[in-house]
Amino acid sequence: MRRRTGLWPVGRWWPTGLHWPSIRGRARADAGSLLLAAAVVAVVTLLAGAVPPLLRATADEAVQDGVRRAGGDGDILVEARIERDDGPNGGRVRAPRLAEDVDDLRDRATDELGPGLRAALHPPVATVISPTLKITDGSVLRTFQLAYLAKGDGGDGGPHVNGTGSGPHVNGTGGGPHVNGTGGGPHVIWIAGGPPRSAVPEADDHVEAPVMGQPWPVQVGLSEADADALKLRPGARIPLKDDEGGVKKVLVSGIFRATDSTDPAWRSAPALLHPVSGADGVGSTRLAGLLSRDSLPDARLAFDQDALRRVVRFTPDPSRLTWDSAQAISAKVVALKATSGSSGALDGSLKWETGLDGVLRNIRTQVGAASAQASVLLTGVLAAAVLVLLLAADLLVRRRAPALEAARQRGAALPTLGAELLIESAVVALTAAAAGLALSRAVVPDASWEWVLPVVLAAVIAGPVFGTLAAARATRDRRVPANRTARRWARHTVQLRRAALEVAVLIAAVAAFVALHQRGILPAALAPGGDVAGPGLGLGGGGPLPASAPALGALAGTLVLLRLLPAGLGLVLKRALRSRRPLAVFGTARAVATSARALPLLVLVTSAALASFALTLDATAGDGLAEGAWRTVGADARLDVVPAAAGSTPDVVRRIAAAPGVRQAVAAQVTDRARIVADSQVVAPRLVIVDASAFRRLLAATPLPDAPALARLGATGHGDVPALVRSGDGGLRSGMRLDLLRDGAPAIRLTAVGTAPAIGDAGDVVLVDAATLQAAGLPSVPNTVWATGPGAARAVAASAVDAATVLREDVLRARRAAPLTSGLLTLAWVSAATLLALGLLGLALGASASAPERWQTLARLRTLGLRPRDARWIAAGELLPPVLVAAVAGPLIGVLLARLMLGSLALRLLTGQAADPALVLPWWRLGLVTVALLVAVAVVVPIESALRRRRRLSEVLRAGDG
Repeated sequence: MRRRTGLWPVGRWWPTGLHWPSIRGRARADAGSLLLAAAVVAVVTLLAGAVPPLLRATADEAVQDGVRRAGGDGDILVEARIERDDGPNGGRVRAPRLAEDVDDLRDRATDELGPGLRAALHPPVATVISPTLKITDGSVLRTFQLAYLAKGDGGDGGPHVNGTGSGPHVNGTGGGPHVNGTGGGPHVIWIAGGPPRSAVPEADDHVEAPVMGQPWPVQVGLSEADADALKLRPGARIPLKDDEGGVKKVLVSGIFRATDSTDPAWRSAPALLHPVSGADGVGSTRLAGLLSRDSLPDARLAFDQDALRRVVRFTPDPSRLTWDSAQAISAKVVALKATSGSSGALDGSLKWETGLDGVLRNIRTQVGAASAQASVLLTGVLAAAVLVLLLAADLLVRRRAPALEAARQRGAALPTLGAELLIESAVVALTAAAAGLALSRAVVPDASWEWVLPVVLAAVIAGPVFGTLAAARATRDRRVPANRTARRWARHTVQLRRAALEVAVLIAAVAAFVALHQRGILPAALAPGGDVAGPGLGLGGGGPLPASAPALGALAGTLVLLRLLPAGLGLVLKRALRSRRPLAVFGTARAVATSARALPLLVLVTSAALASFALTLDATAGDGLAEGAWRTVGADARLDVVPAAAGSTPDVVRRIAAAPGVRQAVAAQVTDRARIVADSQVVAPRLVIVDASAFRRLLAATPLPDAPALARLGATGHGDVPALVRSGDGGLRSGMRLDLLRDGAPAIRLTAVGTAPAIGDAGDVVLVDAATLQAAGLPSVPNTVWATGPGAARAVAASAVDAATVLREDVLRARRAAPLTSGLLTLAWVSAATLLALGLLGLALGASASAPERWQTLARLRTLGLRPRDARWIAAGELLPPVLVAAVAGPLIGVLLARLMLGSLALRLLTGQAADPALVLPWWRLGLVTVALLVAVAVVVPIESALRRRRRLSEVLRAGDG
């Protein structure tokens, strides 16, 4: 007979004959346990399979929401110098086709965007805007600009009418209301006069204007608000001068009303619709006049050669943005900025400017933080699920031990038994995983399987491994050494193996926390200074090791408790033996007998700790959102008054302060991008002019931090105005001398005497006292009102003034509903509920594993006169110690993990705070975890007692019955 070569040895290691009736019989006999394991696999698979696709969908929503909130910061601006118009006689030649040149610039910029970026943008808006002029009517500081708007949606340019006349005139309708003609700018209705016309007849449209001649006339249209502010009608001349004192001849051709004031085209020059406060410095108000295609060439002659700015603005369309497209768009924007022409170039090269790449970078960082935080929560759920599956496999093997031992004694090979158990567990686990993935596909458009693998592998491998080891132990022929030293050596070997495993877990936990604190939870590509085009979206954060820090920390803490629990129960047993309470003795003795089992305590403590961690994360994030809303609004309600109504602010404040339910009402002048010189550099912080004492009382009535430095805003004694400063980059520091620049007046010297409180979301803030600044020669015009108290929102909403109302509750509600924030908070609650359910399931499985031995002992005690009620008390005494340890130590470990980790989870990126939120302990939620575990013991014991009550005491006394 030929010898087989190159194959596994037949019959010894390789299973040659699987016994299918045994496989089916074991599955039928233990169908309940197998279905329980399948349910755990299916539920965890549903969660783990649905979270990554939900995260990707949430990332798409976050990109859209972030770009929408960014407003003008995400616009792409393209600027090009207008060609010179030098004439042959030393003058300047009028260019009647200047509007067409603007259209050409718009088309050229659109072509350079590329198809991917172009598809994500709204139609472009081309603008030509003049320098800022001063209105010389003797009133308060007011400025004026001329602006031309042309949308790129197929129209021909700004509003104009056909005709050849010159001077201010309207269509033949007598100046009644009518819509602008064929212009491609934003649509307007002319309620008086008409669109601006050319200053010269069509036959003279190429006229050469002398350089030193009279001011060239320009016609503009005014909005209703600007016309009311200037008190001008069609045909009137606007008194204007430039910075050098040159007079400008600007005539009003008509008064218009925008048909859609929300048209993105108006964002390029909002002063065209209404006066804008603070646009040109503290106390200033900017107005603007609308140019048409016909009057644009006249505006070119009215200013110096390079005075007009020709800009094309592209606004992103949030509905067309996704996470994947955002990455390509960001790369394209960076490439455009890299190839941008120099700002000093005198040719017509395109100069690109945008903050869209920064907006997308911030969104990418937020999404990376959210995915990393989600990975932390999901890793904890998977760890608890794996422990529960191990416990379920252990329970199943304990029940099958006699059958496995009998099969082994009848000659079944270990590989054959292992293969049979592997087939059974694989069928159950894979079927349950497929069901879970199918459910996740029904919930979300897609399902991910990467995070399902640990659970499926644990469900497939645990049962065969435990079963094979149990069969091997039952039939091994290794004898117990008769030598005491040999027995001690064998016992020490087992202890050393356990100690090595525990040390390995402790080292892994320490390494995870060190990596987390050193690198943070964010991936390296998303950390400060990282590559914007880093890795794609996915769970895992900065790596699997930092993400598993809570799970490893909970396991390490449980291993310490496992070392302490037997010793503690031994002390309790000694005290119980000295007492006269036999029930306490029996219950404690049973608890000591079962305390060496590690898996039940691992499941209980780990689940309780990770559930407490998730609840603490949710509470901390929620409190951080509330604090961020307080900082953004500054009070319960804020009123941002428009410049035209700023004069009525003092009366509004008095009415709000007198309203019921209002505790504090404070008015201030808030100017963004004020011009201040610090260390010979011009900075643009947020300038706040407010009554310092009233503002301090306002802060005291809110949860915002107090600002004791407000008491220092008095006279300094050397003429400087004291100020408080705050800077995000350290550019403004206490002790610095600052110069507050003003148009047409000397600068006011400020001295930084302390740190300013946070005012909204501004990074740089300068705060001064209103009375002190007025004494220095600069009166304030309040445009912001803060109000606190339960009636503040109602009082501000009923203020009857032209203003924007910002309510803290609305801001908080909007931030909670933000895609990333709501997704994280929902996942935290789902994780906590799942972990608590897994912990309760682990308690039930642990009780079931020890139930036969426990109730056999109690039944024998009943033959000696033990009452059923006393038997239940003894059973509760056996189950209670590990559950009590988990109920008390689990939440404490979870709180400790939160204190060690939350500072590295970058929650500030989702809560809208400047720093990470302070740890908040939800004691009542943690108490629910403790109560749930203790109540579970009170439920398990009566159920066990009811199930065992059917057994007769005579059966217990039979020899060998167990």
